Amino acid sequence: MSEKRIKITLKKSPIGYSERQKKTVRGLGLKRLYHSRILRDTPAVRGMVDKVSHLVEVEEVD
Repeated sequence: MSEKRIKITLKKSPIGYSERQKKTVRGLGLKRLYHSRILRDTPAVRGMVDKVSHLVEVEEVD
């Protein structure tokens, strides 16, 4: 049984947003525009994505 994963892509720059949101983007491992990471779908990751949902795009990955 494999664990669920999600692909997170930074679609909008965090410049001009709060320091907390910038740190959340960095905490997700996103370093530059259109950079993507595949992460485990955990409540912690989902919470971080919810806080910066206006900056990122999320896709389900098999």
